[in-house]
Amino acid sequence: MSEHVWPPGAATAVGSMPGTDPAEAASVVFGELPDFPHLPELPARGVGADLIGRTAAMLVDLAIEVVPSGYRVAARPGRDHRRAVDLLRWDLDAVTETGGAPLIKTQLAGPWTLAAGIELPRGHRVLTDRGAVREFTESVLEGLAAHVGELKARTGAEVVVQFDEPTLPDVLAGALPTPSGYGNVPAVPEPEARDLLGRVIERAGELTGQPVVVHCCAARPPVGLLHAAGAGALAIDATLLAGAPATLLDELGEAWDSGTVLFLGLVPALEPARRPSLRELAQPALALADRLGFARSTLADRAVPTPTCGFAGASADWTRRALKLTTDLGKAFVEPPEGW
Repeated sequence: MSEHVWPPGAATAVGSMPGTDPAEAASVVFGELPDFPHLPELPARGVGADLIGRTAAMLVDLAIEVVPSGYRVAARPGRDHRRAVDLLRWDLDAVTETGGAPLIKTQLAGPWTLAAGIELPRGHRVLTDRGAVREFTESVLEGLAAHVGELKARTGAEVVVQFDEPTLPDVLAGALPTPSGYGNVPAVPEPEARDLLGRVIERAGELTGQPVVVHCCAARPPVGLLHAAGAGALAIDATLLAGAPATLLDELGEAWDSGTVLFLGLVPALEPARRPSLRELAQPALALADRLGFARSTLADRAVPTPTCGFAGASADWTRRALKLTTDLGKAFVEPPEGW
């Protein structure tokens, strides 16, 4: 699926915002990203507001609770689970009251990051039980259907789904520790990881009619796997691609050539000591197009500028400034300034 609803030159953000006020966050997002806003996440609110807790709020017939080591499967919804559900509902209320965009992006944990981030009753990760992985995946897909339907009904906007998979490289490498800390969870074979991702991407695409974004902020994201799984857009930190191996560049080139859109993280999520110029911020994108042999004009239609990561640790002032710079980059992709 290569057709998309966002216009050339659109810009968006990864998901998380600073602070604890959903109305303020929605106002900033819709004000600074008018062509491609997203449902803000506010992890500073604590339990239930982070990536795993927020995704758990969408689970159907499954529940989570908080234990000293993190999130764990619960027999029934309790205080922790209800809090996550309430937080998501308040965020939806804030976006509904702000509104005013033709589309909106919503984010949740991908199946492998979710399975790595929740424990079974005895303390082992859901990841260690393939039956449990499938159960959680089907549950969250059912919840996603309801979430997308509600978001459409409330806003009247088209919805784009983004799956966040920050843990996927560790899942593939067998780098996640066991509860004892003395060993690691066995690596998941790439074909298995690809097949499950393909299932959720296909289903999300059916729900929205839009390309599905998969975000991985690792320095060396598994681009080939994500592309093979059917991701319509790949969200990566483009500032980390300097010195990337030829294999990764080949995978990016193949994905881009096939019509996959690249969401390129270009604007620092945390305020730098010296504020860079727009040309400096664009440089990783321009260099990538050059290295892959694409005309720079390709950026206008098949690239979306974003911040390098979420804004959970950023100041409110820098967040506004960074979103404005991201929007300016999108416009510059369409009409490059003289000298670009």
